[in-house]
Amino acid sequence: MVLDKKRGAVDPILSKLATMFSSFSPDFFTWLALLCAVLAALLFYQSTPTFELEIPLLLFASLFVFLNGLFDAIDGKIAKLRHISSKKGDFLDHAVDRFADVFIVGGLALSPWCHLEIGFFAMIGMLLTSYMGTQAQAVGQKRLYSGLLGRADRLALLIFAPIIQYLLLYFFTPTIYGFSLLDWVLIYLAVIGNFTAVQRFILTLLSFNDKKQ
Repeated sequence: MVLDKKRGAVDPILSKLATMFSSFSPDFFTWLALLCAVLAALLFYQSTPTFELEIPLLLFASLFVFLNGLFDAIDGKIAKLRHISSKKGDFLDHAVDRFADVFIVGGLALSPWCHLEIGFFAMIGMLLTSYMGTQAQAVGQKRLYSGLLGRADRLALLIFAPIIQYLLLYFFTPTIYGFSLLDWVLIYLAVIGNFTAVQRFILTLLSFNDKKQ
């Protein structure tokens, strides 16, 4: 939610990119975003807690997470620019986003950096947060982006944390209470993600009461 409030500052850049690639179908970028998520997951899974100069897998994984977020933002801009926005496209975009989220977090959870059980709870929080947002819209309320941890915030953590983790390896293999930095990121996603899901659940219930008044 923190970064979601900054959309206005990024919109001019995304609009310019959308104009440059407006000859492409929005769906092309939707599927391209998913491909980037799969590649990020594979790179996370294959990475090891060692400082690699030849093929720094963590850095490439971070790059593909960034590209996933970028292409996911561009597809909707192109659809609006070409006046071809549709419910089908909206459904495809949100559904593919969920697959992408599962691939990225799943790849990290299965990697040598993290504990699988922590990744399990991180994935629950992530999926429930997104579900509460879209379900509110499905029952006639506004699409919910509120809460402490939106998708933009998750992606930012999953872009920058691997870079920091990789740079730390140059000096030593750091752990905090037995957990790597990436493990702590998943712990954060698990705790704050589930908290955000509860936030959205309560806000949606309260919105029905507001309509009655």
